[in-house]
Amino acid sequence: MQREVSTIVDDTRRIDDPTAAIEIPPRGNDVREVGGPPPLTRGRWLVCGDRAFALRSDVTHVGRGVTADVRLDDHTVSARHAIVVLRAERPRILDDRSTNGTVVNGRRVEEAELHDGDVVVLGRVVLTYRDLR
Repeated sequence: MQREVSTIVDDTRRIDDPTAAIEIPPRGNDVREVGGPPPLTRGRWLVCGDRAFALRSDVTHVGRGVTADVRLDDHTVSARHAIVVLRAERPRILDDRSTNGTVVNGRRVEEAELHDGDVVVLGRVVLTYRDLR
């Protein structure tokens, strides 16, 4: 006998089941899994679909590896793909010797200054840089 299970995704990732309800809290403060673009507070963010990663430290490592501050689980992303360096007014992204390169607004770069709304592509993963200060 197969039972039908419906899933509703909201701020708490609540899963409704005909026999039991399970509440799963969001995964940390940096990632929100919600439908559509996540609501962002003041700060600097990397947004990927329905996930948003806060850029809180001066140096943020982005990649597929377990040591990355922003982990992107995609085989086209290198374990150590890119580094985002935050300076007072000029945040920059640097390619970290990745296999598939770092692309900002359609141009492959070794290093580039980031501005609000810039589109960053790492492998096949598309991110948007948001600066809401």
